[in-house]
Amino acid sequence: MSDALRIARGQFGRVALLDMDRPLVRHAHPHCHVLLKVEGADTQFSVRDRMVPLTDESAVLINAWEPHAYEHDLLRPKTVILALYIEPRWLEHFRTNWGASHAPDFFETSVGSISPDIRRLSRELADAMVHAPHDAALHEDMLGRLMITVIERFAAWRTLPYSVSDMARRGAADFRIRKAVAMIKADPGGITDMNRLATDVGLSRAHFFRQFETTMGVSPRVYLNVQRLERAVNAISDGEETFSAIGSSLGFSVPAHFSRFFHDHAGSSPSVFRSVTRLARTEFETLG
Repeated sequence: MSDALRIARGQFGRVALLDMDRPLVRHAHPHCHVLLKVEGADTQFSVRDRMVPLTDESAVLINAWEPHAYEHDLLRPKTVILALYIEPRWLEHFRTNWGASHAPDFFETSVGSISPDIRRLSRELADAMVHAPHDAALHEDMLGRLMITVIERFAAWRTLPYSVSDMARRGAADFRIRKAVAMIKADPGGITDMNRLATDVGLSRAHFFRQFETTMGVSPRVYLNVQRLERAVNAISDGEETFSAIGSSLGFSVPAHFSRFFHDHAGSSPSVFRSVTRLARTEFETLG
């Protein structure tokens, strides 16, 4: 059973140390996303339907809103993966134009050959998350050094990315698509029928799906699931609601369906995710 070993959260976004032995469904994130193998079997991800390897020698690099899936080979042993979900505003503290990490072409390729420094820094961060789960300042410092090394190796950050103009054009999208996005963001649990959503914003189903994916880079369903997942992550980590209540607020009438959705998107059950996310806070409060 795949589950989270440790989760670190902060202004940087979040870092998950995942012990993976089952696939993840096609999904996306609003962050730039870096995947590094820590130990175990070599494995692979599908990024925009292209299979890319995750090994001791290669990292998987996924841009914000880029659809991807974990393609675990059931005949292979588990893989421990360090998964980075990084906030653009945090990266701006290192370089102003690193705020463009939320753009669709920040990483020019979906796989890259890692350096000895990246391998060392990723292992050190994973070890720190396991052995010092309460030390948030240490995690952020180590993550900063790792991300500097990753971006300097894999992103064309010295020049202004073309994606800035792409993002500007996105703001000028069809007002009906903007309305649909606003409705999904406002109440992801209330969106239960994409055909109804298309009708509500005044588009045919075919035109709505085509325009939405052209504008946002993902299908309406994937976008909705991103909003559901991010709300679930925050509610599970920071709140006291039951998983049943969280699932219900996000449109899942059956608790088991919410648990499966979360596991299939986050790589961990809600209960384990809550437990390991709160480990750092509990240990910090105990030490204090």
